[in-house]
Amino acid sequence: MLRRTITAADLASPGQLSELLDRRAYLADEGLATAAFLALRMGRPLFLEGEAGVGKTELARTLADVLDAPLIRLQCYEGLEGSQALYDWDFARQLLHLKAAEAGGGADAARLEGEVHDRRFLIARPLLQAVETQPSVLLVDEVDRADVEFEAILLEVLSDFAISVPELGTIRARTPPVVVLTSNRTREVHDALKRRCLYHWLEHPSFEREVEILLRRLPECSRTLAEQVAGAAGRLRGAGLVKPPGVAETLDWTEALLTLGARELDPGLAAATLGALLKHREDHEAVRGNGLLGASRG
Repeated sequence: MLRRTITAADLASPGQLSELLDRRAYLADEGLATAAFLALRMGRPLFLEGEAGVGKTELARTLADVLDAPLIRLQCYEGLEGSQALYDWDFARQLLHLKAAEAGGGADAARLEGEVHDRRFLIARPLLQAVETQPSVLLVDEVDRADVEFEAILLEVLSDFAISVPELGTIRARTPPVVVLTSNRTREVHDALKRRCLYHWLEHPSFEREVEILLRRLPECSRTLAEQVAGAAGRLRGAGLVKPPGVAETLDWTEALLTLGARELDPGLAAATLGALLKHREDHEAVRGNGLLGASRG
């Protein structure tokens, strides 16, 4: 029996969306479920900020699964240019076409100019892919890592979900994509972009929610180990580390412990697998021998 595709219009409440996310092992609290529901129903981009590893990117992936839509990801970085995010021309294929036309004697300049700017020679980058793909979920990941100038390009696209290609005209989305933007807040994103979006700040999960996440994502994990790992992770987040662990690191750490056969958080195994949880030498040095990796709850 084929699964019926769910659209944003089918969602009746944040609770229903939360249930659909839950079925895919993404446990959203009421605030996040409400923000995502409103973004879907209102057709607005969802801007998610929070520490790395709290589930911002994973929400976009899970929404794509809920909506049975392809996830199109634009990973932002310093120096990202429009041609890498919007579109580019396939110069190699254009040149081959020109050479083939000349060899065949069809070298009419005006006609060739039109042919080399045909849509088949246009390489769609993530933003154009999202505009042309219905339905789709566009993830603009770590937008704070891109240059400020790139925000103007992104804002223009998100304003009307249309991209102007001088040689072809305007390519407009028949159905706007679902858009999720994420930021780790390495810098402030301009207010103009934020105003275009619905905003939500993702906190680290509560102890109880993190335990449930571990049990859902890693069914072989015992509740005892899940509680001990979540308790240790919570203590580390309050210890002033260079990079406190997020849920992603907690999951990695638990998987490493399970791989070594752990049923409880043994101090020796905890220390031996610390590289799955903490990624800075200073943090390793700070936690060794101070009791933060103990097996106490919460």
